[in-house]
Amino acid sequence: MKTTLFFMSFIIALFLTQATTVFAEKEDDILGQWYSENNESLIEIYKHEGLFYGKLIWLKEPMRRGDYKKDDFNPDEKLRDRLLIGLVILKWFKFDGDNEWKDGKIYDPKNGKTYNCYMEFEKQDVLKIRGYVGISLIGRSTYWTRKKN
Repeated sequence: MKTTLFFMSFIIALFLTQATTVFAEKEDDILGQWYSENNESLIEIYKHEGLFYGKLIWLKEPMRRGDYKKDDFNPDEKLRDRLLIGLVILKWFKFDGDNEWKDGKIYDPKNGKTYNCYMEFEKQDVLKIRGYVGISLIGRSTYWTRKKN
């Protein structure tokens, strides 16, 4: 009886360890470098203190009028001198335990606006980014493609 109970406890512990490992791998599947829909930019998604962020690391056209592009449309005038390269545009995403990274924000440097956002895989190596105001029905989706090494 004790042997059976020990064996069952061992199997349950092993299962829980494997389930946690699978969950962690799935949660981190989003990490890496992603090309924007029109290949105009490259965004690196990374994890910091359990949340997911993304920053611009490359622009197809990084210069404007002989100078590096800056955050010209930011509503905060003090932030308009920030370079776009290195700018964090995705913030505070949490993995929902299934297939969605949610409760985040996306900043659009083309218009200086910040939107509620969620992300999910459309298919392997294609990430759907949905920015919205209020509810997700009122918004726009874009699709990013994972950079191949």
